[in-house]
Amino acid sequence: MSPDSRPSFDVKKMTGAIGAEISGLDLREPLSKSNFSALEGALHEHLVLFFRNQALSLFEHVSLAERFGEIDIHAFGRHLEENPAVGVLDQSEPKRDGANRWHTDSTFMEKPPKLAILRAVTLPDSGGDTSWSSMYAAYDSLSGPLQRALEEMTASHDVSGPLVRAIAGGHSVGSLVDVQAAWPPRSHPVVCRHPITERKLLYVNSNFTTHIEGVSEAESQALLRLLLELVRSPEIQVRYRWEPDSVALWDNRCTQHFASADYEERRVMHRVTVAGDWAPSA
Repeated sequence: MSPDSRPSFDVKKMTGAIGAEISGLDLREPLSKSNFSALEGALHEHLVLFFRNQALSLFEHVSLAERFGEIDIHAFGRHLEENPAVGVLDQSEPKRDGANRWHTDSTFMEKPPKLAILRAVTLPDSGGDTSWSSMYAAYDSLSGPLQRALEEMTASHDVSGPLVRAIAGGHSVGSLVDVQAAWPPRSHPVVCRHPITERKLLYVNSNFTTHIEGVSEAESQALLRLLLELVRSPEIQVRYRWEPDSVALWDNRCTQHFASADYEERRVMHRVTVAGDWAPSA
């Protein structure tokens, strides 16, 4: 391998199940082919990557995301007027906004977002950490008989719950009726296979999954309660303490995330999301 073809950054694994911190890479600069390939490989291995001291301009933030695919514009979230590709999370009352629920973004879509890149802009003096959980590890923790049973099931995903909370918090740009009409409930397999790694993963979340289909309401509630509790296990999580200009890049297909609602000062984050190219499938 020639010197120019070797990646020029370091990867430090953060937990046994998920997360790695990247150093020696300036995301403001265009990524070489070798660095981009290595970054994709690290993402597939560690599921979420963290970077410190990345003072990205809006243009640089969007350009980085475009290396991974087409930009996705959130169905009802707010975006910056000066660059509509950049979503803005501007919060000072986080407990009412719903980000402090374990979720995968936008699973009400036929092809939910592929990945997201989040940058810290304004932070409270303390609090506001974000945690991610591995849905590979959640699936792997189940017994064989339950894995096989769940692989035969589908679940319904509905935009309504998070949308109602977003409207109440002033974070929605769409009305309840209009967004529901554009995004009706959709079924996805309870267990999916990642399109790149081909690993099986659990695919239900507390924001959008309303029920498991084809079983009684009592069975659905019991199964969802069990599965959603798995996501909360510290053994399959990584927690990140933000600093100004910290960046997180995560695979939305095989992770869930949770924003701690433990602050009252203003917290502003910029997020660019890459559109999905995969319909969740068993």
